Amino acid sequence: MPGVTALVLDRERTRMLGVRRADNGSWTPVTGIVDPGEEPARAAVREVAEEAGIACTALRLIDVRALPEITYANGDRAQYLDLCFLCEADGAQRPHPADRENTETRWFPVDAPPPMNGRFVAQLALALEDPLEARFRR
Repeated sequence: MPGVTALVLDRERTRMLGVRRADNGSWTPVTGIVDPGEEPARAAVREVAEEAGIACTALRLIDVRALPEITYANGDRAQYLDLCFLCEADGAQRPHPADRENTETRWFPVDAPPPMNGRFVAQLALALEDPLEARFRR
């Protein structure tokens, strides 16, 4: 199942958007699932609007990876394909938790991001490197 990570930076590339997940309290970039028939870049932009209440533009795909298999409490198993997009916020907007998936939403300096797992730290490094090509995990 395809999922998206929207790594949103401000226009100056000095701040990143972070959200605190309601389910486990972790700080992450905005993440979500691609709806049936939806283009992945549009899914990333939609998820940012739904979860953080701001508009952004997807600039490019920067990372593609298969995530580890997970098992939900009801026994359902899933494995997601993560497509990470470098996104740019459209102007100076104030993010806020726009749905129940997150408890906090805010800007962090890119050199002092919130505590995040290794995947998101690596994706932030790619965004700051600003490569023209996407990275594929081997």
